[in-house]
Amino acid sequence: MSVGMLAGLGGAALIGLGLYGLLTHPHLLRKIIGFNVMGSGVFLLFGAIARRGAAAGLGADPVPQALVITGVVVAFSATALAVSLLLRVVRETGSPFFPDEDGAA
Repeated sequence: MSVGMLAGLGGAALIGLGLYGLLTHPHLLRKIIGFNVMGSGVFLLFGAIARRGAAAGLGADPVPQALVITGVVVAFSATALAVSLLLRVVRETGSPFFPDEDGAA
C-alpha cells in the first residue's frame, strides 16, 4: 500500500466520520465539528490526488496546494461564523439542540 493510497483512504474515512457526526448528533456544536472533520477529509483527499499526479512523473503543480491552503482559510472563517451563530441561537433559545418537530427544544 502506497503513501498516496493510505492518505486517500484516511481522507475517505474522515469524510465518512464527519458525515456520520453531521447527520446523527442533534447538538449544533457537534454538527460544526463534524462538518470540519469532513472538510479536513476533503483536503486530505485532494492532497493525495495531487501527490498521485506528481508521483506519476508529472511536474509538481502548486495549484492543488494553493487550493487546499485557501480552503483551510475559508473553513476557518466559516467555522468562526458558525460558532458565532451557535452562540446567538443559544442566547435566543437557551438550548444548543435542534428543536423537535413539535417545536420543543
